[in-house]
Amino acid sequence: KAWFHTYNFPIIITNCSNNYGPWQYPEKLIPVTIINAINNKEIPIYGDGKNIRDWLYVEDHAEALLIAATRGEVGQSYCIGAFQEKRNIDIVNNICDYLEKKFPNKNSHRNLITFIEDRLGHDRRYAIDSFKIMNELGWKPRHDFVKYLEITIDWYLNNLEWVKKLSKNNN
Repeated sequence: KAWFHTYNFPIIITNCSNNYGPWQYPEKLIPVTIINAINNKEIPIYGDGKNIRDWLYVEDHAEALLIAATRGEVGQSYCIGAFQEKRNIDIVNNICDYLEKKFPNKNSHRNLITFIEDRLGHDRRYAIDSFKIMNELGWKPRHDFVKYLEITIDWYLNNLEWVKKLSKNNN
């Protein structure tokens, strides 16, 4: 914003909530849960798992960025969120339950959940108020969390080679 106010540099700023979807780096909550569960490894959850995040599907985020860039007012900031707040433990349980349906002969994936020490200064809740971008630019999220979480899980199950390749490159 300083460049906008000082030099009249044409900026539009966006801030978003947590993203999820295909191609997300495997260190994040949703991919690490999927990957660890299918590999029968511990699923780490910080603290008591009751930290809350608003979850935004990646395609909704991309659409919002395009709308902000093409319709947004120079010098303004827009928050992008989906109003889909979930506790981390609930997301992990959703993933485990979906995997149980896909692989019914396996032991319960929920048994892999391991609570680990929370990070210092870890926020209890992240939330974004998207009403400005919705009201001023006409954007709104289109993707339902539960449905697109399942689509995301299926994507990872169908792209395990990509995950393995990333793991090899980072070891």
